[in-house]
Amino acid sequence: MTCPVRGGVPYTQRVSATLVGYARCSTDAQDLTAQRAILLGLGVAEDRIYLDHGLTGTDRGRPGLAQALAAVRAGDTLVVPKLDRLARSVPDARDIGDSLAARGVRLSLGGTLYDPTDPMGKLFFNILATFAEFEVDLLRLRTREGMAVAKAKGRLRGKQPKLTGRQQAHLVQLHRAGAHTIAELAELFSVSRPTVYRALERDRLRTSPR
Repeated sequence: MTCPVRGGVPYTQRVSATLVGYARCSTDAQDLTAQRAILLGLGVAEDRIYLDHGLTGTDRGRPGLAQALAAVRAGDTLVVPKLDRLARSVPDARDIGDSLAARGVRLSLGGTLYDPTDPMGKLFFNILATFAEFEVDLLRLRTREGMAVAKAKGRLRGKQPKLTGRQQAHLVQLHRAGAHTIAELAELFSVSRPTVYRALERDRLRTSPR
């Protein structure tokens, strides 16, 4: 007895197929909660969601993406909230899309299935990839322009010190008293130990005889 077919895929295969989710944010300050909620809303199980935090889309060395791609099998669907979460350049998007298609894995972009065998589907996918790359380039351009304007107006400063002058003086005073270790001073002022050493070295150079 042959199994019924729905949408060109055997029904038994659809029942056993798995949804695998992937989400990414570029900086540690961004939150993946919204993307995770989208994936859960699309039917992806919590334990089938793979994440990359603090990595850009242009970096293919993403462990979460590698795990997601390794988890999908023929008949499964890789689900991402948006294409720009998966790739940020046209060649990279095409490479991932073609690789999934060759393995018989479907790709869902925010709930919309991408069909690489359909000319219109392929065109739509390429348009999305082009726009994703364009948005990244536009953001970089705006950032550079903003920095140039701020620099011209004298608003762009170098990296700000982690300790104020008063805090450095207090830190040196405590260190001279010998009541705290370097580790304790670092914890007390919420800085790293190298920062404490640099503050002490600056004080040493300032007070040493010429």
